[in-house]
Amino acid sequence: MKTHLSTAGDGFELTSPDAKIVVKVDAAHTDGAYELFEVDAPRGPAVPPHTTPWAVAFYVLHGRMAVFVDGEVHDVGPGSSIAIPPGASHTFAVHSPSVRFLAVSPTDAMGRFFRDVDRTVPADLPIAEAAPLLRDVVARHGVTVGEWSS
Repeated sequence: MKTHLSTAGDGFELTSPDAKIVVKVDAAHTDGAYELFEVDAPRGPAVPPHTTPWAVAFYVLHGRMAVFVDGEVHDVGPGSSIAIPPGASHTFAVHSPSVRFLAVSPTDAMGRFFRDVDRTVPADLPIAEAAPLLRDVVARHGVTVGEWSS
């Protein structure tokens, strides 16, 4: 592990159909122990409920969102956090004009997934149009999305 400083405005930017993700600390800085992302999501359609083989925790910086986890709805706003275990069905809906939150995940699995999404799906492509492009991506990373399963 090595010291890594990421100041405001620093980080590698990735896009997904429902958010902009800035990699603040990647697995290379932590010897694969964890990654830290700053996520900026506008109000609008989000990815349908899905499961991932990795855990993730969110910490909201500004805005409000509902986080759906295994059929339960959690209202989270500034200063709130939620931990989602691997295999839990989850998604979120933004209630404010946008929400900015930190996402922390163990290993490099989440970062590899978002890099693959960024390479595969053109920026600003609506989610409905992105779904066919994402089928192979989610399969490669062990992610399941009920509505996109064949």
